[in-house]
Amino acid sequence: MRMRIVDAFTDRPFAGNPAGVLLFDAGAFPDDTRLQQIAAEVNHPETAFAHRLPDSGEADWALRWFTPVAEVDMCGHATLATAHVLHTTGAATGTVRFAARCGILTATAREDGSITLDFPTSRLTPVAVPDGVADALGAEPAGVHDTSEHIGDLLVELPDEKSVRALAPDFRALGRHSRRGIIATAPAEDPTRGYDYVSRCFFPNVGIDEDHVTGSAHTALAPFWSARLGRDELTGLQASRRGGLVRTTLRGERTLLTGNAITTVEGDLLV
Repeated sequence: MRMRIVDAFTDRPFAGNPAGVLLFDAGAFPDDTRLQQIAAEVNHPETAFAHRLPDSGEADWALRWFTPVAEVDMCGHATLATAHVLHTTGAATGTVRFAARCGILTATAREDGSITLDFPTSRLTPVAVPDGVADALGAEPAGVHDTSEHIGDLLVELPDEKSVRALAPDFRALGRHSRRGIIATAPAEDPTRGYDYVSRCFFPNVGIDEDHVTGSAHTALAPFWSARLGRDELTGLQASRRGGLVRTTLRGERTLLTGNAITTVEGDLLV
Protein backbone atom coordinates (compact mmCIF):
# COMPACT_ATOMS: atom_id res chain seq x y z
CA MET A 1 0.00 0.00 0.00
CA ARG A 2 1.53 3.29 -1.12
CA MET A 3 1.65 6.11 1.39
CA ARG A 4 2.47 9.69 0.54
CA ILE A 5 3.21 12.81 2.56
CA VAL A 6 1.91 15.94 0.87
CA ASP A 7 2.48 19.55 1.93
CA ALA A 8 -0.79 21.40 1.28
CA PHE A 9 -1.55 25.10 0.77
CA THR A 10 1.99 25.75 -0.38
CA ASP A 11 4.01 25.53 -3.60
CA ARG A 12 7.30 24.61 -1.92
CA PRO A 13 8.36 21.67 0.24
CA PHE A 14 8.48 21.80 4.04
CA ALA A 15 5.92 24.59 4.23
CA GLY A 16 2.12 24.61 4.41
CA ASN A 17 0.42 21.74 6.23
CA PRO A 18 1.64 18.13 5.84
CA ALA A 19 -0.86 15.31 5.43
CA GLY A 20 -0.54 11.59 4.99
CA VAL A 21 -2.53 10.15 2.07
CA LEU A 22 -3.41 6.47 1.59
CA LEU A 23 -5.57 5.19 -1.26
CA PHE A 24 -7.15 1.76 -0.81
CA ASP A 25 -7.80 -0.61 -3.70
CA ALA A 26 -10.64 -2.35 -1.87
CA GLY A 27 -14.14 -0.92 -1.91
CA ALA A 28 -14.21 -0.44 1.85
CA PHE A 29 -12.05 0.98 4.63
CA PRO A 30 -10.16 -1.15 7.14
CA ASP A 31 -11.62 -1.04 10.64
CA ASP A 32 -11.47 2.24 12.55
CA THR A 33 -8.83 0.99 14.98
CA ARG A 34 -6.40 0.26 12.15
CA LEU A 35 -7.03 3.65 10.53
CA GLN A 36 -6.35 5.40 13.84
CA GLN A 37 -3.19 3.38 14.37
CA ILE A 38 -1.89 4.37 10.94
CA ALA A 39 -2.69 8.05 11.58
CA ALA A 40 -0.86 7.89 14.91
CA GLU A 41 2.14 6.31 13.17
CA VAL A 42 2.18 8.98 10.44
CA ASN A 43 1.81 11.58 13.24
CA HIS A 44 0.96 14.53 11.02
CA PRO A 45 -1.95 16.88 11.75
CA GLU A 46 -4.17 14.76 9.48
CA THR A 47 -3.96 11.54 7.53
CA ALA A 48 -6.50 11.05 4.73
CA PHE A 49 -7.84 7.65 3.70
CA ALA A 50 -9.78 7.18 0.46
CA HIS A 51 -11.20 4.36 -1.61
CA ARG A 52 -12.91 4.41 -4.99
CA LEU A 53 -16.72 4.23 -5.16
CA PRO A 54 -18.91 2.64 -7.87
CA ASP A 55 -19.29 4.75 -11.01
CA SER A 56 -23.07 5.09 -10.61
CA GLY A 57 -22.96 7.02 -7.33
CA GLU A 58 -22.97 10.72 -6.45
CA ALA A 59 -19.28 10.64 -5.49
CA ASP A 60 -16.11 9.12 -6.95
CA TRP A 61 -14.18 8.43 -3.74
CA ALA A 62 -15.03 7.88 -0.09
CA LEU A 63 -12.83 10.03 2.14
CA ARG A 64 -12.05 10.05 5.87
CA TRP A 65 -9.59 12.06 7.96
CA PHE A 66 -7.82 11.19 11.21
CA THR A 67 -5.55 13.24 13.45
CA PRO A 68 -3.07 11.23 15.55
CA VAL A 69 -5.80 10.84 18.19
CA ALA A 70 -9.26 11.24 16.59
CA GLU A 71 -11.38 11.15 13.45
CA VAL A 72 -12.69 14.56 12.33
CA ASP A 73 -15.76 15.66 10.38
CA MET A 74 -14.03 18.01 7.95
CA CYS A 75 -10.47 18.69 6.82
CA GLY A 76 -9.43 21.01 4.02
CA HIS A 77 -5.68 20.50 3.74
CA ALA A 78 -5.85 16.69 3.70
CA THR A 79 -8.61 16.85 1.04
CA LEU A 80 -6.35 19.10 -1.04
CA ALA A 81 -3.50 16.63 -0.49
CA THR A 82 -5.69 13.68 -1.57
CA ALA A 83 -6.84 15.47 -4.73
CA HIS A 84 -3.21 16.32 -5.50
CA VAL A 85 -2.23 12.65 -5.22
CA LEU A 86 -5.14 11.53 -7.40
CA HIS A 87 -4.24 14.01 -10.14
CA THR A 88 -0.46 13.60 -10.05
CA THR A 89 -0.72 9.79 -10.19
CA GLY A 90 -3.29 9.80 -12.99
CA ALA A 91 -5.99 8.22 -10.82
CA ALA A 92 -8.31 11.16 -11.56
CA THR A 93 -8.69 14.12 -13.90
CA GLY A 94 -10.78 17.29 -13.79
CA THR A 95 -13.18 17.45 -10.85
CA VAL A 96 -13.15 14.74 -8.18
CA ARG A 97 -16.17 14.18 -5.92
CA PHE A 98 -15.62 12.96 -2.36
CA ALA A 99 -18.19 11.45 0.00
CA ALA A 100 -17.29 12.49 3.55
CA ARG A 101 -18.88 12.95 6.96
CA CYS A 102 -19.74 16.56 6.15
CA GLY A 103 -21.38 15.73 2.80
CA ILE A 104 -20.23 15.75 -0.82
CA LEU A 105 -17.05 17.76 -1.44
CA THR A 106 -15.40 18.44 -4.78
CA ALA A 107 -11.83 19.21 -5.83
CA THR A 108 -11.03 20.70 -9.22
CA ALA A 109 -7.52 20.83 -10.66
CA ARG A 110 -6.66 24.03 -12.53
CA GLU A 111 -4.25 24.74 -15.37
CA ASP A 112 -1.91 26.70 -13.10
CA GLY A 113 -1.42 23.61 -10.91
CA SER A 114 -3.65 24.80 -8.06
CA ILE A 115 -6.68 22.90 -6.78
CA THR A 116 -10.01 24.41 -5.75
CA LEU A 117 -12.09 22.71 -3.07
CA ASP A 118 -15.86 23.23 -2.75
CA PHE A 119 -16.86 23.03 0.93
CA PRO A 120 -19.97 23.98 2.93
CA THR A 121 -19.84 27.50 4.38
CA SER A 122 -19.79 27.57 8.16
CA ARG A 123 -22.64 29.31 9.94
CA LEU A 124 -21.39 31.96 12.36
CA THR A 125 -23.24 32.86 15.54
CA PRO A 126 -22.06 35.80 17.69
CA VAL A 127 -21.59 34.80 21.31
CA ALA A 128 -20.42 36.49 24.49
CA VAL A 129 -16.74 36.03 25.25
CA PRO A 130 -16.65 32.89 27.41
CA ASP A 131 -15.11 33.25 30.83
CA GLY A 132 -11.46 32.23 30.73
CA VAL A 133 -10.93 32.49 26.97
CA ALA A 134 -8.91 35.70 27.17
CA ASP A 135 -6.63 34.24 29.83
CA ALA A 136 -6.21 30.94 27.97
CA LEU A 137 -5.48 32.71 24.69
CA GLY A 138 -3.31 35.41 26.22
CA ALA A 139 -5.17 38.24 24.47
CA GLU A 140 -8.46 40.11 24.86
CA PRO A 141 -10.94 39.25 22.08
CA ALA A 142 -12.65 42.00 20.12
CA GLY A 143 -15.47 39.53 19.41
CA VAL A 144 -16.28 35.81 19.40
CA HIS A 145 -18.39 33.68 17.05
CA ASP A 146 -19.44 30.06 17.32
CA THR A 147 -19.01 27.98 14.13
CA SER A 148 -21.14 25.24 12.64
CA GLU A 149 -21.25 21.63 13.75
CA HIS A 150 -18.68 20.19 11.34
CA ILE A 151 -15.96 22.52 12.65
CA GLY A 152 -16.89 23.05 16.29
CA ASP A 153 -14.51 25.97 16.87
CA LEU A 154 -14.74 29.39 18.43
CA LEU A 155 -13.69 32.12 15.98
CA VAL A 156 -11.99 34.83 18.03
CA GLU A 157 -11.37 38.25 16.49
CA LEU A 158 -8.30 40.13 17.75
CA PRO A 159 -7.56 43.82 17.17
CA ASP A 160 -4.55 43.51 14.85
CA GLU A 161 -2.13 41.17 13.09
CA LYS A 162 0.58 41.67 15.71
CA SER A 163 -1.75 40.33 18.40
CA VAL A 164 -2.37 37.14 16.40
CA ARG A 165 1.30 36.55 15.69
CA ALA A 166 2.25 37.12 19.34
CA LEU A 167 -0.17 34.54 20.82
CA ALA A 168 1.29 31.95 23.20
CA PRO A 169 -1.83 30.12 24.44
CA ASP A 170 -2.38 27.81 27.36
CA PHE A 171 -3.48 24.85 25.24
CA ARG A 172 -4.91 22.83 28.11
CA ALA A 173 -7.11 25.76 29.12
CA LEU A 174 -8.18 26.46 25.52
CA GLY A 175 -9.51 22.94 25.21
CA ARG A 176 -12.29 23.67 27.71
CA HIS A 177 -14.01 26.21 25.49
CA SER A 178 -14.94 24.43 22.23
CA ARG A 179 -15.32 21.01 20.66
CA ARG A 180 -12.25 21.25 18.44
CA GLY A 181 -10.46 24.49 19.30
CA ILE A 182 -9.93 28.19 18.62
CA ILE A 183 -9.48 30.18 15.40
CA ALA A 184 -7.77 33.50 16.16
CA THR A 185 -7.91 36.12 13.40
CA ALA A 186 -7.31 39.79 12.60
CA PRO A 187 -7.11 42.02 9.51
CA ALA A 188 -3.83 42.16 7.61
CA GLU A 189 -1.57 44.97 8.73
CA ASP A 190 -0.54 45.62 5.11
CA PRO A 191 -2.85 44.08 2.45
CA THR A 192 -0.29 44.91 -0.27
CA ARG A 193 1.72 41.93 1.01
CA GLY A 194 -0.73 39.62 -0.72
CA TYR A 195 -3.20 38.65 1.99
CA ASP A 196 -6.31 40.26 3.48
CA TYR A 197 -6.38 38.69 6.96
CA VAL A 198 -4.29 36.48 9.21
CA SER A 199 -5.23 33.56 11.41
CA ARG A 200 -3.80 30.97 13.74
CA CYS A 201 -5.62 27.77 14.74
CA PHE A 202 -5.31 25.86 18.00
CA PHE A 203 -6.99 22.42 18.27
CA PRO A 204 -5.83 20.73 21.48
CA ASN A 205 -8.99 18.62 21.72
CA VAL A 206 -8.01 16.61 18.62
CA GLY A 207 -4.32 16.38 19.45
CA ILE A 208 -3.08 19.41 17.47
CA ASP A 209 -1.87 22.24 19.67
CA GLU A 210 -1.37 24.51 16.64
CA ASP A 211 -2.35 23.54 13.11
CA HIS A 212 -0.15 24.80 10.28
CA VAL A 213 -2.76 25.70 7.63
CA THR A 214 -6.41 24.82 8.21
CA GLY A 215 -8.68 24.69 5.17
CA SER A 216 -11.81 23.95 7.20
CA ALA A 217 -11.26 27.05 9.36
CA HIS A 218 -11.42 29.16 6.21
CA THR A 219 -15.02 28.09 5.64
CA ALA A 220 -15.68 30.29 8.70
CA LEU A 221 -13.01 32.92 8.01
CA ALA A 222 -14.31 33.52 4.47
CA PRO A 223 -17.84 34.66 5.46
CA PHE A 224 -16.47 36.50 8.50
CA TRP A 225 -14.02 38.64 6.52
CA SER A 226 -16.11 38.93 3.37
CA ALA A 227 -18.83 40.63 5.44
CA ARG A 228 -16.29 43.08 6.87
CA LEU A 229 -14.22 43.77 3.78
CA GLY A 230 -17.06 43.79 1.26
CA ARG A 231 -15.49 41.28 -1.15
CA ASP A 232 -16.30 37.65 -1.88
CA GLU A 233 -12.76 36.79 -3.04
CA LEU A 234 -10.05 37.04 -0.38
CA THR A 235 -6.70 35.56 0.58
CA GLY A 236 -5.93 34.45 4.11
CA LEU A 237 -2.49 33.88 5.60
CA GLN A 238 -2.27 31.32 8.37
CA ALA A 239 0.64 32.67 10.38
CA SER A 240 1.94 29.43 11.87
CA ARG A 241 5.60 28.44 11.91
CA ARG A 242 5.29 26.76 8.48
CA GLY A 243 2.59 29.12 7.20
CA GLY A 244 0.47 29.03 4.07
CA LEU A 245 -2.00 30.95 1.91
CA VAL A 246 -5.64 30.01 1.30
CA ARG A 247 -7.56 31.82 -1.44
CA THR A 248 -11.28 31.89 -0.63
CA THR A 249 -14.36 32.61 -2.71
CA LEU A 250 -17.67 32.93 -0.88
CA ARG A 251 -20.68 31.58 -2.77
CA GLY A 252 -23.51 31.65 -0.26
CA GLU A 253 -23.80 28.25 1.37
CA ARG A 254 -20.58 27.06 -0.30
CA THR A 255 -17.02 28.32 0.08
CA LEU A 256 -14.27 27.66 -2.47
CA LEU A 257 -10.79 27.10 -1.06
CA THR A 258 -7.88 27.28 -3.51
CA GLY A 259 -4.26 26.34 -2.94
CA ASN A 260 -1.29 24.36 -4.15
CA ALA A 261 0.29 21.16 -2.89
CA ILE A 262 3.53 19.23 -3.30
CA THR A 263 4.41 15.61 -2.54
CA THR A 264 7.51 15.32 -0.35
CA VAL A 265 7.57 11.62 0.63
CA GLU A 266 6.40 8.43 -1.06
CA GLY A 267 6.82 4.91 0.28
CA ASP A 268 5.19 1.61 1.22
CA LEU A 269 3.10 0.83 4.29
CA LEU A 270 4.37 -2.64 5.19
CA VAL A 271 1.72 -3.74 7.70
